[in-house]
Amino acid sequence: MKTIWISLVGLLCCACASTSLQERLDAALPQYDEVGADVMPDTIAPIQSPYFDYDFKRPVFPERVDSLLPGASDIQKRIDLLAAVGGGTVLLTAGEYTSARIELRSNINLHLEEGAVLTFKSEISDFLPVVFTRNEGIELYSLGACIYARDAENIAVTGKGKLVGPGEGSVRERTMTHEVIEKVVNLDLPVNERIYDGETASFIFPPALIAPINCKKVYIEGVTLERSAFWNVVPTYCEDVVIRGIKVYSEGIQRGDGIDIESSKNVLVEYCSLYTGDDCIAIKAGRGHDGLRVNKPSENIVVRYCLAGTGHGGITLGSETAGMIKNLYVHDCAFDGTDVGIRFKTRRPRGGGGHDITFENIRMHVVHSALRWDMLGSATHVGAQASRDFEVAINDLTPEFSNVKINDVLIESSENCINVEGIPESTLKNVEITNLHATGKNYLTLNDVDNFVLKDSEVYCEECAVDSVHVSGFKTERVRVIQR
Repeated sequence: MKTIWISLVGLLCCACASTSLQERLDAALPQYDEVGADVMPDTIAPIQSPYFDYDFKRPVFPERVDSLLPGASDIQKRIDLLAAVGGGTVLLTAGEYTSARIELRSNINLHLEEGAVLTFKSEISDFLPVVFTRNEGIELYSLGACIYARDAENIAVTGKGKLVGPGEGSVRERTMTHEVIEKVVNLDLPVNERIYDGETASFIFPPALIAPINCKKVYIEGVTLERSAFWNVVPTYCEDVVIRGIKVYSEGIQRGDGIDIESSKNVLVEYCSLYTGDDCIAIKAGRGHDGLRVNKPSENIVVRYCLAGTGHGGITLGSETAGMIKNLYVHDCAFDGTDVGIRFKTRRPRGGGGHDITFENIRMHVVHSALRWDMLGSATHVGAQASRDFEVAINDLTPEFSNVKINDVLIESSENCINVEGIPESTLKNVEITNLHATGKNYLTLNDVDNFVLKDSEVYCEECAVDSVHVSGFKTERVRVIQR
């Protein structure tokens, strides 16, 4: 086994600093069975973000309870009646329910008792009339969500029951999949004329499972989500959001993201377990020109004590980044078998980017890349702009990521420990990684980066060369690279 020393300090200091790093991290970081929905406590602990202070609390609802028995088909009517007298809890007792789209009203808690299974219908007609929504970062009118809310305050979906998305039917059969969305939606039209109801076009944009838009005091706890037609939980333009203790199972479902935070503020995601067909948790902020027009960031977000199992990414930023992602703090999470661990994902035509982002106390074993900056994408989605050799002048849609800190990370297995593909005209800037212990085939790729610091770390790899293009300010301090 060959050891390669890379350090700006003395070799003795490096050896002392890194001798017990793996043991220290293994003892300090949460194990895979110490995070996720099964270990969620009853109370919400105060957050400790380096970027913002906020007191996240459980919502309070009027004491009125309207209990439904299995087979009840008037869930929406019961919600509307209860909301009309000031709100309360609509309780689904244990058993089977079927429903078209449900729209929450202010001061309503939809509570699914353990054993309650709410399955949503499968035809486009079950989700009409169309509602205002944002699909992959672009505003339009289509099916919205299985559980939808707009301009509501103090709403919740809680309990130990299960939500099941649409099965086979016109919703799935006529979902738009033939092209990237910005080539389908005419952005020159006013938003209220971008209507996709199955008649104005041959396709629709599918419903998420839970998607409040422009709401305040949103609380989602405990439920299990299965068979989504699209993303699962998607708060958009929301403020004061808590998502905790949910389980998402969408393996094998294209675009089956677990949790997507879209241009929302003051958000806590904790103790969730995610097994998805796409990204487990994603932070998004609008896409391209439409995202710049809206110009709403995702900001002041804490993600903690979550378990990401199968999925494309454990935590993904983007690729919709136009409104900016900022003040994000992710800590004490574990990624157990995702394709990628931490993924920064944007594209030249996406706009925006992100800054002031910290990851701490992360354990992972992943299939491909552990720490991944994927800024160019594929030709399938952006054509020639996916190549760094294709020259693009800086413009309104040029994204930029900067000011990223990653501390105390244990990478137990990976194909690529650190893989950075920046953008030549808008380099990745100011990244600092500290106390990293990584095991993988490939050590480090750096393309189009300014000011990248790795320190107090240890990497075990088969290919230990640094592959770099267009890099300035790359520094290592007390780093030991060991060839396996």
